[in-house]
Amino acid sequence: MNRDRLLLLGYGAGILAGTLVHDPVWLAAGLALVLAAAGREAWRLLRRALLAILAFNAVISLSYGLMAWWQDSSPWETLLRLNLRVLLLTSLSFLFIARANLFRALDFSRSLTYVLALAYSQALTFRRAHDDFRLALASRSLRRPGLMDRYRASAAAASWFLEKALHAASQSAQALRSRGFFHD
Repeated sequence: MNRDRLLLLGYGAGILAGTLVHDPVWLAAGLALVLAAAGREAWRLLRRALLAILAFNAVISLSYGLMAWWQDSSPWETLLRLNLRVLLLTSLSFLFIARANLFRALDFSRSLTYVLALAYSQALTFRRAHDDFRLALASRSLRRPGLMDRYRASAAAASWFLEKALHAASQSAQALRSRGFFHD
């Protein structure tokens, strides 16, 4: 079994353990283990994971805190568990992405490799389109775009991404169906 496949199995086991464990001490120990596995890149990995989850966790934590206040209960243990779990799973995912080659990990299955290639090419297309939208807004503005201009541009880009994703998903499903991946 190749190294990447072992990393994929370890990642799957880590994700499963991170979702089944509820004790904050064990979640913190798992996070410490992931950071230790990251070695010299631990602080960079932690910073990247914190930035990735900041908006989501802030909204969820604030909402849950308000609900707990409304119900006159203590939210701290649940908030600690939730935030540690999300940070652990995000850090583990970033470490896996940095260390493993998913194409080599899935090379045992032509079907999975094919689906991964489709998803990867779609992600690259969307990344390029995102950069194009960002550069288009900057090049068409005489001065730095205001908040409303950025909102409008973001809404237009989101609409385009959604339409493109639906079209691509439809095309991919038809292509996979014609190759026998789906049966009616």
